[in-house]
Amino acid sequence: MVNTAKRNFFVYLKFSRNAKAVKFAVNLVTIACEYVACHKSRSSGSLSSGKKYCRSGLAMAPGSSVFKEVLESHLMSSDYETGKAKSEAKSNITSTKSSVGLSGKSGISSNNGVYELLGCPVCKNLMYPPIHQCPNGHTLCSHCKVEVHNICPSCHHDLGNIRCLALEKVAESLELPCRYQSLGCHDIFPYYTKLKHEQNCGFRPYNCPYAGSECSVMGDIPTLVAHLKDDHKVDMHDGCTFNHRYVKANPHEVENATWMLTVFNSFGRHFCLHFEAFQLGSAPVYMAFLRFMGDDNEAKKFSYSLEVGANGRKLIWQGIPRSIRDSHRKVRDSQDGLIIQRNLALYFSGGERQELKLRITGRIWREE
Repeated sequence: MVNTAKRNFFVYLKFSRNAKAVKFAVNLVTIACEYVACHKSRSSGSLSSGKKYCRSGLAMAPGSSVFKEVLESHLMSSDYETGKAKSEAKSNITSTKSSVGLSGKSGISSNNGVYELLGCPVCKNLMYPPIHQCPNGHTLCSHCKVEVHNICPSCHHDLGNIRCLALEKVAESLELPCRYQSLGCHDIFPYYTKLKHEQNCGFRPYNCPYAGSECSVMGDIPTLVAHLKDDHKVDMHDGCTFNHRYVKANPHEVENATWMLTVFNSFGRHFCLHFEAFQLGSAPVYMAFLRFMGDDNEAKKFSYSLEVGANGRKLIWQGIPRSIRDSHRKVRDSQDGLIIQRNLALYFSGGERQELKLRITGRIWREE
């Protein structure tokens, strides 16, 4: 019975990828989940020895033909509705085009039942295989399954290792727009490749690179440049060479500090110069590094050098600027920049080593 239902379902889904078919798929997924729930309950002996009922009121005893009859009933009804929908579609081309533009080639709206079924009730993100369900049919993603310690957040039953294969198959049939559609990306993607695209989408907004506070502003590069200048009052410079002096009184009392960000406009692109003090293990250090305001593949087209020294001694760092897709904390923790031990930094500062007066020079160039 179950094999027949699955076979009919997949055949129907393959040839009927419209809104009516999706509505049928929602009903079928619901019935399938209820059947699994009833079957699990019957196997565990949690129901009485009389008739076995699920939420829909359908008998689910072994050998029952109700599931098959319901499936066939839905198929006949949906076939009629599909033919009717095709006739209506021919007389409403403008409406159809609008639907495709908003929701994808399949005309599936992001607010329909299937899309809602694919949302994890815990993290609210879309679910990807393996999609898990409890014996009562409640679904959630594999990440949250671990987070909730294998206990269903809806009914508090043990989740076990039940896969919701029907819902995974339904998801495979969907084609959806990029989440950054409103920002200019108008491509349509199969459900299972949509997430990968969005991680690398050229219209994906950037986080504000300012390191002095946890700023939540996001946007494209021109928006962030204006935001840094107007809201954070950062220093803005044109050119590919720089000479900066960092000063701090009582540096021995400072374990963690961040100096004002500096932004350079070089080769028509923008770069952020960071300077921070922190503990590297048990040693207090200073670190300077450059980040590129753009994606990583563009950042690799540039290189930069940093230099600090005094009294006939010098430290030089050369590297590739990191994209602002990586947070300043991630870059700092990876030690991808010029690192200066505090004692050496104070030596370069001169005097009695009681005040930090560190001069850092550098340049940016484009790789051929």
